[in-house]
Amino acid sequence: MEVLKHECGVAMVRLLKPLEYYQEKYGTWMYGLNKLYLLMEKQHNRGQEGAGLACVKLEADAGEEYMFRERAVGTGAITEIFAAVHEHYKDLPIGKLNDPLFAKANLPFAGELYMGHLRYSTTGKSGLSYIHPFLRRNNWRAKNLAICGNFNLTNVHEIFEEITAIGQHPRKYADTYILLEQLGHRLDREVERLYGVCKAEGLTGMDITHAIEERIDLANVLRRCAPSWDGGFVICGITGSGESFSVRDPWGIRPAFYYADEEVVVLASERPVIQTVMNVSVEEIHELIRGEAIFINKRGEWRTERIVEPKENKACSFERIYFSRGSDVDIYRERKRLGENLVHPILKAVEYDLNHTVFSFIPNTAEVAYFGMQEGLENYLNKLKKEWIADRSHLLREEELERILSMRVRCEKVAIKDIKLRTFIAEGNSRNDLAAHVYDITYGSIEPFVDNLVVIDDSIVRGTTLRQSIIGILDRLRPKKIVIVSSSPQVRYPDYYGIDMSRMNEFIAFKAAVALLRERGMEQLLLDAYQKAVRQRILGEKDSLINYVKEIYAPFTDAEISSKMVELLTPIGTRAKVEIVYQTLEGLHASCPNHPGDWYFSGDYPTPGGTRLVNEAFIHYMEEEYLVK
Repeated sequence: MEVLKHECGVAMVRLLKPLEYYQEKYGTWMYGLNKLYLLMEKQHNRGQEGAGLACVKLEADAGEEYMFRERAVGTGAITEIFAAVHEHYKDLPIGKLNDPLFAKANLPFAGELYMGHLRYSTTGKSGLSYIHPFLRRNNWRAKNLAICGNFNLTNVHEIFEEITAIGQHPRKYADTYILLEQLGHRLDREVERLYGVCKAEGLTGMDITHAIEERIDLANVLRRCAPSWDGGFVICGITGSGESFSVRDPWGIRPAFYYADEEVVVLASERPVIQTVMNVSVEEIHELIRGEAIFINKRGEWRTERIVEPKENKACSFERIYFSRGSDVDIYRERKRLGENLVHPILKAVEYDLNHTVFSFIPNTAEVAYFGMQEGLENYLNKLKKEWIADRSHLLREEELERILSMRVRCEKVAIKDIKLRTFIAEGNSRNDLAAHVYDITYGSIEPFVDNLVVIDDSIVRGTTLRQSIIGILDRLRPKKIVIVSSSPQVRYPDYYGIDMSRMNEFIAFKAAVALLRERGMEQLLLDAYQKAVRQRILGEKDSLINYVKEIYAPFTDAEISSKMVELLTPIGTRAKVEIVYQTLEGLHASCPNHPGDWYFSGDYPTPGGTRLVNEAFIHYMEEEYLVK
């Protein structure tokens, strides 16, 4: 299994009752803080590079802090930030610790509004200064803004030019900083608009402040910003005066779910997380639809509203295959279907010889697809048994019937994740030697030189783990043939909406296509595609953009590219014959019908920015790697 990094996970909690309500009912005023911790911990799969949280305390007196933030870097960041929060409470006598009124008046992070974030970088930028939430301070409570998000924008440069043209000066050239300034500017204008209205009504002093905070509508802010965003996003924000929002991109690329009752409103990137943390049924949880936002005002009134006109549904299929938790009821079924859809090409690869084939999976994310594959094979075998018995019923002797009925799908746990590669080993040969031992095998699980071995994985992107570890280790069992099965189609194109795969030379499918072009004397096709991409860049068109990288794959069938991958990935000295079987695009869409986003497989990017960036990646490859050789 190749580890893909993904940006990111979000969680929000808005308490709708006073803190003393939760102290009386649940035995702690920390109800909201505890729920945020659980929402984040159960989304740990979405971000292990860092984590952060922000909190707003409503109705704080002037001169008292009302907005708090804590961030940390590393795989233990969630534990670290919540430990830092609880450090403020450790020396309190039990009476004060359990007093919600004391907590509200005196303790940091004793608030009603919480926002959390888990980060995986897809830009290569790291460090505490890049950990969400990002915070914009102001002396007006309503102008204080903290944002976080699960997003990648493809037109950051355009947004940067837009906001600098009106005089703003972002501290860093990074999408989150730029969004913070864009949203912050519009928030400032909204507050100033309301200030003028309130002043015209004759209000003065703190009456103006309170009136603004009662009337502010973050939908006005988002409508001025979100239409300019190209990419996949779920962006969340909270203000110092207690308003909050979460908005989803109009293509539905990135996911967001929410639950609300009379006590609390919560939001998270994944549905089963809310189910578990709030102990509610799947029917009680709602998904933000494309272009929609959820708003909660200072009074705790919430609503959803369309902010951007929804585009064609391009919900990310990789969420279903790999990133999201498999405990979601729909994702579990979809992953099983992905495995089941591969039964016939697998049978073809082993020449329908089930008696001499062992089936397994590469831990851990491919396990559910393996169950689907197993069920599909059992259904095939049961159908076969019925046909044999029906066709030969008058000839069958008892021992022959016993033989037919005893036929089974041979399933074993062949591959075992043994150790984690230690990154302090940097030298090439030593690192490769370590990588070769990331997986171990179950000796004696197949009959040497007789059995085929079929192993399913969720995706094959770079092929590094196959080449450095898996194929060589599986070959130690001496199978007649090794069939590597991918429950997803061939990953051919970079992702620019939140998955860490952005360079052309990372993809084994692209390397295979280039190798085939060279072998067949078709390298001019590479140069032609490069020149077209450069011309398109010079023209600077934004609408009718063409993905010229598709031309690299066009001359070849999927099977030809798979065969070339086998050549590139099979270690020298491998005894077994190796074959790779991929999911088809049709099989993917049949399995995940509500998540048709497939640009990393098909090259059909949902936004102009994606198409522009894939051509830029190809130009970079040609100029930095291909043309210099």
